[in-house]
Amino acid sequence: MVERNNRFFETSFLPGRHFASPADFTAQFDRWLADYANTRVVRSIGDRRPCDVLTEDLAQMATLPPSAPQVGLSTRVRLGRDYYVRVAGNDYSVHPSVIGRFVDITADLHRVRIACGEVTVADHDRSWANHVTIADAQHVRAAKELRRDYRNQQLQNRARNAARVRTHPDGHEVPIRALPDYDDLFGVHFATPPPGGLTPTASTITEG
Repeated sequence: MVERNNRFFETSFLPGRHFASPADFTAQFDRWLADYANTRVVRSIGDRRPCDVLTEDLAQMATLPPSAPQVGLSTRVRLGRDYYVRVAGNDYSVHPSVIGRFVDITADLHRVRIACGEVTVADHDRSWANHVTIADAQHVRAAKELRRDYRNQQLQNRARNAARVRTHPDGHEVPIRALPDYDDLFGVHFATPPPGGLTPTASTITEG
């Protein structure tokens, strides 16, 4: 109802106010519009009050489109190994079972939802702070279990490789020689490092 509304709101409504949430902001803004902004006399509309010309203004407006516009944030990212995604300056946890896969993020005024395909892998309350990490305890617990399972699998693979016996196609065992045996075979001997701790170079290697 007035020219340059954003600047008017910024300089006349925001200074000195504190807001606990988006809903609190909206409630205070509605009261301020009803008690002050829409009831004051505005010279640019003929020294009338905005509330008195609202009906006239609505009659001049075009009709709304048949479908509602898309609101909020929407994006797609590949989930990193830290299993967190960033939305408007804050980090939200995602179930680590989809690490490395693409996830779709949608955020409105109240919720942040992350989906992998048709499966919802995170659902958080939207935070209006900045540089905040929001973690779901279930996601953190699942990440610890996956790390533990990975370490156990690595240990099992190492033990299996260490215990594995190499065999020829006919089935008899392949002997594994110690590495110094190959040095003796080719007549290559590496000198012992001097007391000063210097690493021997190619010049210290002698051939027999």
